[in-house]
Amino acid sequence: MNAPDNTGPDAPVSAPAAEIENLRVEIDGRPLVDGVSLRVLPGRVTALVGASGSGKTTTGLALLGEHPPGARVSGEVRVSGGGPVGYVPQHPAAVLNPARRVGALLDDIAREQVRDLPRATRRTEARARVLRALADAQLLDGEALLRRYPHQLSGGQQQRVVLAQALLLGARVVVADEPTTGQDALTKSRIVEELAAVAAQGIAVLLLSHDLDVVRALADEVLVMREGRVVESGPAERDRLAPRHQWTRELLAAQQPRSTETGDRSGVQVPVLHVHDLTARHHRTQVLHVPELTLHAGEFLAVVGRSGSGKTTLARCLAGLHRDHDGRVTLDGDTLPRSLRDRDRGQLAAVQYVFQDARAAFDEYRPVVEQVARTAVRLRGTEAQAAGAEALAALAELGLTGEQALRLPGRLSGGELQRAALARALLARPRVLICDEITSGLDAVTRRGLLDVLAGLRRERGELSVVLITHDLDTASLADRIAVLDAGEVVEQGPVARVLAEPAHPFTRRLLAATDRGISKAQAH
Repeated sequence: MNAPDNTGPDAPVSAPAAEIENLRVEIDGRPLVDGVSLRVLPGRVTALVGASGSGKTTTGLALLGEHPPGARVSGEVRVSGGGPVGYVPQHPAAVLNPARRVGALLDDIAREQVRDLPRATRRTEARARVLRALADAQLLDGEALLRRYPHQLSGGQQQRVVLAQALLLGARVVVADEPTTGQDALTKSRIVEELAAVAAQGIAVLLLSHDLDVVRALADEVLVMREGRVVESGPAERDRLAPRHQWTRELLAAQQPRSTETGDRSGVQVPVLHVHDLTARHHRTQVLHVPELTLHAGEFLAVVGRSGSGKTTLARCLAGLHRDHDGRVTLDGDTLPRSLRDRDRGQLAAVQYVFQDARAAFDEYRPVVEQVARTAVRLRGTEAQAAGAEALAALAELGLTGEQALRLPGRLSGGELQRAALARALLARPRVLICDEITSGLDAVTRRGLLDVLAGLRRERGELSVVLITHDLDTASLADRIAVLDAGEVVEQGPVARVLAEPAHPFTRRLLAATDRGISKAQAH
């Protein structure tokens, strides 16, 4: 496994660093978690695995003493020594103060730790601790990063800053909530290595994940959750080789490689979206250069690359969400205004964006169905009652019941909200749908279901063009063509079958090699 080799049958049994007994969390009589018990041991990784909405995050947050608003909670939670519990959330932007630079966020923690040192050495020692924590979290360019605000970081960089905060706090228990979500294969491998190193220092890690590759690489013990209950638990190796519960078998089956159902459809000649000589900047620093990129009617284009490569910046330029760029973006031959605010209603409807962080894209105080329906009212002029019926139908097509559609966003899982966000975008009847890492926060079964929905859209809506922003090559295989970004440059593009089978650029080959190698080789068992 990942920790020192002290886990054999004769190894001493450590007292748990944290323990949950018979936890039940319910809202309005509906259980979110029901009868969950677990122990996390020093130097060991315990994984909670399950579909979106299974209760993983509710269970993990219980270790921090946090519960959903209005919840009734019973059971017992104990943390050894009463020390802090570090938490790395799935959506890190939610816990990073957008008005403060990264350096200020981390310095606040470090300064508390050096108060007993001589005054002359405090600042130097505090900064050294901050840089060490950033390096441990795989953020090696620490000095430059400390000057940035959270919104100037990629999603992967934000996640690693939050991990650095947990490491800096010196927590003996760390709850990692989908820490590899939204990461490319290379970055994912580094995060796996870092979490393994955390456990090797004697820290107990509770890993909440739907990514079975990560679980296989890291976990000593696995608990499989479904509908708020633990349906199977045991050593990670046993769950991988001989799962006993049907739901565990379904999860493993859904993780199997997806066959490529698409071929080269570049024979379609009508360009819907065209990018020419696009150069984007963040605060006068160039972060993206795309000489040429074309999207045809009915075509799926995958844009892949590691965290921070410029994928999301490109997507935001296409959608009018990032205006600091030069070059031209055209829709059906007409130049699109750089800013969303300058686009007319038809242009807004034509290019729709589905965000990676679906929760941040919804108003927490309004029912989901109302927010989905508003797209049809605002962009197509649909009457409110008809828009509501259309919204319910679209949500049902993506697997959400009428009762779920009437809930507030906070009562849906991350995976359910992703599907609601996709339904909302589709109600605009767009020409181009930009999907920014929409499968990255989903478990294997839900992710496969959403990919099947996208595959169905290409069959049923032949003129719909889709831009898939992704780090996941399984998701990219759904596309017709692929563009590979590295350090803000398009290093390779072409038919997906050719690029994935015969990559020409060294970075593409490394990305494929990291995927083929598998996360399981990141740590020796």
